[in-house]
Formats: sequence, C-alpha cells, structure tokens
Amino acid sequence: MADQDSLNSGNGAGQDPDAPQAAALAQYVKDLSVECPNSPHVFQWQEQPQVDVGFGIQPNRISEDVHEVVIKLDVSARSDRGVQFMIELSYGGLFAIRNLPEEAMGPFLLIEAPRLLFPFARQIVAEATQQTGFPPLLLDPINFEAAYMAQVEGQQGQLGGAADGNGAGGNGAGGTGEGSPSPGGETGQA
Repeated sequence: MADQDSLNSGNGAGQDPDAPQAAALAQYVKDLSVECPNSPHVFQWQEQPQVDVGFGIQPNRISEDVHEVVIKLDVSARSDRGVQFMIELSYGGLFAIRNLPEEAMGPFLLIEAPRLLFPFARQIVAEATQQTGFPPLLLDPINFEAAYMAQVEGQQGQLGGAADGNGAGGNGAGGTGEGSPSPGGETGQA
C-alpha cells in the first residue's frame, strides 16, 4: 500500500517499526471561492476595509493509517459601502499516521497537521486576493495550539470532566459566527 511505503522510506527507515510515525502524503485545494461582487466600483472606494478571517479544522479518517485534515478559511473585506472581496478556501492534506497513541491523535490532527498546511493555504489566499485586483493579503499566522487548548477547555466546561483529546465538536477561540462545527471540527478566528 502506498501509505505504508511512505512511512517506511526516507529518514528513520531503520527505526523501530512500532515507533510512532507520521508523513504528509498529499496537499490539495478541495474548494476555492473568490468573489469581488462590487467590482468595478469597489476600485473607486477610498475607505480602508475591515478584514475578517475565520477558520475551521476538519479531520477525517480515510483508512486505518491515513487521515485527511482540512483547513477552511473564510476571508472577507468590507467597508461601509459594501463587500470588497470574499474568499472561501478549503485546503486539505493527507497524512499517514502509524503507532501514534490515541491521546496524541487530537493534538497531531488539530495542531501539527494544520500548522504544516497553513503556509500553503496562506499563499493561495494571497494569490486569490491579488487576482481580484487588490494587493495580496498575507494572513497572520494562526496559533493552532491555543485554539485547540481553548476547545479542550470548552469541552471540559461542558462535560464537567476531562476532554477526550480527539477534537470532537466545540468552538475555538472567538468563534466565527458560522454556528457549531461538525463533529471533529474546530472553529476560531485568526
């Protein structure tokens, strides 16, 4: 199987086969929507827009050793006169994971995997913004660890006990106003 080969090759190929292993298999755009609904008039507006950025993370188990992680970014620029541009991006990655303890799966899928994917998603947003006729928008880095910890604390408060660490449900820091995420998801603001 392809994911087995990628886990067994490269650096550390001679290591213990029972040791935890993770490898990125692929990265891809799942969905991209770019709108500039008020063009060409928007280019005559003088007001500085308010830029809002929301994000969500959706991990999905594809097979026993392969997981998909999708970062959803919602970016909009608005002023008193209306919407300047809106970008919705779902950017995914496939990760082969083997022998990772269950308590480490949530932190890997909701912190480390998104941290690896984010620079590529950020570049897509910058290029999409530039294609609308505006200067490229460079998103600030997202602290996925803080969002995950806020989610875990929220779960502990709701359940009155310890969170299971798998990232099921809950809102991250700030929320996006999109409503509750799907199970296994996380939302927050950058």
